[in-house]
Amino acid sequence: MSALQIRRADGILTVQDMGRPGHLAQGLSRGGAMDRLALLEAAALLGTSAPLAAVEMAGAGGAFAVTLPTRIALTGAPMAASLDQRPLRWSATHLLQPGQILRIGGAQAGVYGYLTPAGGIGTEPWLGSRAAHLTIGIGAALAGDTALPIGEDPDPERPARVLTASARFGGGTLRIVDGPQTALFDPAVIEAFFATAFLRGPRGNRQGVQLEARDRFTTTQAKGLASDLIAPGEVQLTGDGVPYVLMSECQTVGGYPRIGTVLPDDLPLVAQAAPGAVLRCQRISLEAALAAHRPEAAVLRDLAQRCQPLVRDPASIPDLLSYQLISGVTRGDDLERA
Repeated sequence: MSALQIRRADGILTVQDMGRPGHLAQGLSRGGAMDRLALLEAAALLGTSAPLAAVEMAGAGGAFAVTLPTRIALTGAPMAASLDQRPLRWSATHLLQPGQILRIGGAQAGVYGYLTPAGGIGTEPWLGSRAAHLTIGIGAALAGDTALPIGEDPDPERPARVLTASARFGGGTLRIVDGPQTALFDPAVIEAFFATAFLRGPRGNRQGVQLEARDRFTTTQAKGLASDLIAPGEVQLTGDGVPYVLMSECQTVGGYPRIGTVLPDDLPLVAQAAPGAVLRCQRISLEAALAAHRPEAAVLRDLAQRCQPLVRDPASIPDLLSYQLISGVTRGDDLERA
């Protein structure tokens, strides 16, 4: 098995996939990638039928190398990337050869970037997933001078592909449906909440993201509220009325009131909102939410159809003279003989 060598880790790097759904009864939240769409984009670019385990890079990347030729996909928050000091296109695939150094800098927009090898990360799975779940101590942040096993690239000669990523790296509008506790808030509080332009607050991690505003959104009906199941997307209000959108590593039960739930389709907007980005909330009906939701398998199919060949600038190809650019031979008098 090949290896992805982490020569240097500049951001918070973890192995992530689509997580471990179905274990709430055991007190384990789903976990997995903060921006699930980025793993779907990587799968589309690499031509795989399902998302692969990848390196999630929070804030910045680092320096990487491989021990066997392998393609990689760079998706999620755009970061400055280069291969042996040659700039690389983001939201695209690239072939890495042993001895080459891939360098990934800080996020130019958004928060979470993803490095996906074509064979996927091959660490030992647990409960069907390789994802680190830092909140409860499954796995750990990756450090420099370490190596991760990766599967063999099934088609290292496959031409490079590129994809235009959806605009989700600077805030946006979150569609929210009512939940069982929405009615605990006065109508005036609900109206004020949905009229507010929130800033992504300074507090945020894989458990939840703070929505910052001057106003507070409280209810007097939450006293004695029993704890019950919660999940990613829930908009939970603290005792002093500060909203948090719960994310992939959120707790499994909670007693704070929730004013609604963000559609799963819009959670990448929350994940990729850097501190200070504007997030607005739009209240929609359950019927509208169900109509708008798209299964991830359908999203992957659509993304695969949108992928295009990556056209390289000849000036950026260091071994250009090794390519056969002209086929066939001519005496030079073809037109005269015709």
